[in-house]
Amino acid sequence: MTTLTDTFDQFREFRREAADLLGPKGFSTDPADLTAWLTDWRGRYSGRAQALASPGSTAQVSALVQLCARHRVPIVPQGGNSGMAGGATPDNSGAAILLSLRRMNQIRSIDAEAGQAVCDAGVILQTFQEAAQAADMRFPLTLGGKGSATIGGLVSTNAGGTQVLRHGTMRAQVLGIEAVLADGQVFDGLTALKKDNRGFDLKQLLIGSEGTLGIVTAATLRILPAPRARATAWIGLASITDAGRLLRHLDRLLGNYLEGFEVIPDHCLQSVLTHLPTARSPLLQNHAWYVLIELMHTDPDDHWMQKVMQEALIEATEDGLELDAVIAANDRQAEEFWNLRDSISAAERARGPAMQHDISVPVERMPEFILAASPAIEEAFPGTHAAAFGHLGDGNVHFHVLAPSGAVPGEWEETTGKQISAHVYDLVTQWGGSISAEHGIGQMKVAELGRLGDPAALSIMRSVKGALDPLGLLNPGKLVPPLTR
Repeated sequence: MTTLTDTFDQFREFRREAADLLGPKGFSTDPADLTAWLTDWRGRYSGRAQALASPGSTAQVSALVQLCARHRVPIVPQGGNSGMAGGATPDNSGAAILLSLRRMNQIRSIDAEAGQAVCDAGVILQTFQEAAQAADMRFPLTLGGKGSATIGGLVSTNAGGTQVLRHGTMRAQVLGIEAVLADGQVFDGLTALKKDNRGFDLKQLLIGSEGTLGIVTAATLRILPAPRARATAWIGLASITDAGRLLRHLDRLLGNYLEGFEVIPDHCLQSVLTHLPTARSPLLQNHAWYVLIELMHTDPDDHWMQKVMQEALIEATEDGLELDAVIAANDRQAEEFWNLRDSISAAERARGPAMQHDISVPVERMPEFILAASPAIEEAFPGTHAAAFGHLGDGNVHFHVLAPSGAVPGEWEETTGKQISAHVYDLVTQWGGSISAEHGIGQMKVAELGRLGDPAALSIMRSVKGALDPLGLLNPGKLVPPLTR
């Protein structure tokens, strides 16, 4: 059995060379420096690493990767360590180094006229959003972890969020990429070209590859004029089917303004109200389902935007859709609505163990899927409760299955919980969907991707991985399922 001491002895020369390359600020083997980054933020995955490398430039990343290749040292790239699938956590061998991009945190440029910005990989999302706002622009992607998520991590996982309905995932925001490949070569693709027909689109190959094909060091990003008008509504409905009807209605009338369409079942709202004693329901009556809708426009007229929202909802009722609605009177009330939505995961965790699934099916089929999958899971696993909430407009919901009363935390997730997840993923696959809509595969879902993924797609993934990373040193054990016999 190989011990951590054996691993340290094996790579002693590597660590000496890496320390000389990066200096004391850029390379550490001190457990006090490593400990916080060896476990994912949810506490589900932990590993070991021989060192924490924190290069300060693309040139240093390139030199370090070449050094790792020479000594056969695995590399686990890490941004804000805020991922949901264990993609930035090393294994237990202790052979890998953690490669943190957090020191590379410069916003290289913001060009409001061109609608572009260039950022280092370690720039925090919220920091970039604030910089864009200072230039009277916006970056049209946001999520709950914006205070810790980094640009490099968002690119590497093709992150989603609450504005995908109108603006798309991170993939749609990336105009160019700079990345270090497994042999240390620097791929310089930062220049944003609207037309470029020189073969494979390599930046798209790197986006969403979770650090398995290359290490993103910078990105050219799309920025848009800042919105000046906003209308936010909280709507009560009798069914998820009605929510689907309302989505189609609003998309037809207000597609150019519709930025958010989130669904919340009453069970989730009641969990939040219990979890947040100062919170209150926006409506006087309880309903089976709620929808949180947001419209935005660059014209500075909130009153007009609210009128547009009101007229669209009135027309929906005239078309036979029964709804109960309140439109936020100001930004403070709009943020209160969003706080209810954003607090669901924390409120559900407070109730006890749960299996959380980030899934998608075709948008038009999601209401039907929820109606079929929820009772199927509850019947197969008596005492559980299935709750689906989130981005209905994207065909992506967070499908949580809460444990029965008395379930032992930790034990339940590792036994019955894993059976539940397999069942959920089977259902999603049968419906033509994805077992990972926006959180990535990481190590959490790599076995399920191998079990359920399209054989041709898996073959291509393995071939690409083998071609770009023949030594298998870039984020091993993540995203790409091994070939099983």
